[in-house]
Amino acid sequence: MLDLVTNAAEDVTVLMDRIGRQAKSAARALATASPDAKNQALQAMAKAILDAKDDILAANAEDLKQVEGKGLQPSFIDRLTLTEASIEGMAQALCEIAALKDPVGDVIAAWDRPNGLKIERVRTPLGVIGVIYESRPNVTADAGALCLKAGNAVILRGGSDSLNSSRAIHRCLVTGLTAAGLPEHAIQIVPTGDRAAVGAMLGGLNGAIDVIVPRGGKSLVARVQSEARVPVFAHLEGLCHIYVDASADLEMARRIVVNAKMRRTGVCGAAETLLIDSAAIGSHLTPILEALTEAGCEVRASAAVLKVVPGLKPASEEDWRTEYLDAVISVAIVDGISGAIAHINTYSSNHTEAVIAEDPKVVERFFNEIDSAILLHNASTQFADGGEFGMGGEIGIATGKMHARGPVGVEQLTSFKYRVHGTGQIRP
Repeated sequence: MLDLVTNAAEDVTVLMDRIGRQAKSAARALATASPDAKNQALQAMAKAILDAKDDILAANAEDLKQVEGKGLQPSFIDRLTLTEASIEGMAQALCEIAALKDPVGDVIAAWDRPNGLKIERVRTPLGVIGVIYESRPNVTADAGALCLKAGNAVILRGGSDSLNSSRAIHRCLVTGLTAAGLPEHAIQIVPTGDRAAVGAMLGGLNGAIDVIVPRGGKSLVARVQSEARVPVFAHLEGLCHIYVDASADLEMARRIVVNAKMRRTGVCGAAETLLIDSAAIGSHLTPILEALTEAGCEVRASAAVLKVVPGLKPASEEDWRTEYLDAVISVAIVDGISGAIAHINTYSSNHTEAVIAEDPKVVERFFNEIDSAILLHNASTQFADGGEFGMGGEIGIATGKMHARGPVGVEQLTSFKYRVHGTGQIRP
C-alpha cells in the first residue's frame, strides 16, 4: 500500500508517475480478465466493506472532525457523512454491479458486406480512467467498481476532506481484487491531498490516463475541462428545471416539485428552478409554493410571481444561473411551453429537466426542443441517477455530447473496436 505523501512537489511527481505506470500495467491484465474474476472481486469487495464498517465509520468521523468550524455548507457535510445505512448501501451497489451483464466483448452490431466480409462492432475497455472527485467518499467504491466491471484500471483522487474515509474504503477494494487474483493496482487511490497530484492527472501521467472523469463542484469541473490534456466526461453543474404546465394534475405537480427540490438538496439532480405556466397562475402557483415553504424551502420569486404571492424574496438575474445545492429554489412564470423552452435553453446546464403536464403536445415539444442529457415527464428530477436507470450505479452525469451522455455507467465506460472476418478478400 502507498504511504501518505505530504512533502516536496517532486515527490508527488515521482509518486504520480509510478501510479500511472502501475495502472497501465493493470489495465492490460484487466482487458482480458474473465467476467467471473471481476464479479468475484466485486462480491469480495462488498463483503470487505461490511466487515470493515466500524473502521470506515471511524475514519469518516475523523474527516468530519477535521472540517468542524470551517463554515461548510450543509450539502457538503451531507455528501461527506457516512452512516451504517450508507455503507450497507455501498456494499449492495457493488453486488448490483456484479450482477450486471459484462460489457466487454459484447457485439454491439454486426453486418455482412456484398464482398463477403463479416463486420462486428465490439465493446472494449477504455484503458485507464482518472476520477477526480470532491468530498464524496462513496464515489471511491462506486467508481472503482464500475471501472473494474468495464475492464478498466482506475486512479482515484478524492477530496482532501474525505481522505481518511476514502482510504478506508479503498483498502476494502484492494482486498477484493487480491481475493479474485486480479492486480491490486487495478484500483489505486492517490494518497495525498497535494493539488499537484490533480495537475499531474490532468496532464495524462505520460500517456497512462485515457480519460478523466471529474465529479464535484463548478470550480473543480471548470479546472478539469480547462487544463486536461486527455478526454473528459463531465458536467459543469446540475442546474435542473421543472416546468408545470396548465394541464398538469395539481396534486401530482405538488408532490413532484417538493420531492425534486427537497428529497436531497445537495445532489446534482435536485431541482433549482421552477417554471409555472402563466395559464396556471390561479390554480397551481400558490398551492405549490405553499407546499415548498411548508417543506422548509426558501423561494426566490420573479416580479410576476411576487405580484401574486407577495412577501417572498425577489429573484435576481444570478438566481436563474445558480445551482443552490440547498433548500432554495427560484420560481418564474412563463408563457406556456414556448416560454419554458426559452427559459431553459437560456439558463440550463444541460443536465436534467422535467415537465409536469397531461397535454401530449406539450410533452412532445418539451422532449423535442430541449437538449439536456436527461428529460423527464411527470417524474422527479431526483431520478437523474444511474442506479435509478437500472445501471447499477454511475460514475457521474455527463452533459457533453461526445461518447458518454447522462448517467455514466458500465457501458459508457467502454469504447469499441471493429472485428472484420474475411475469406481471402483483397481490395481491387
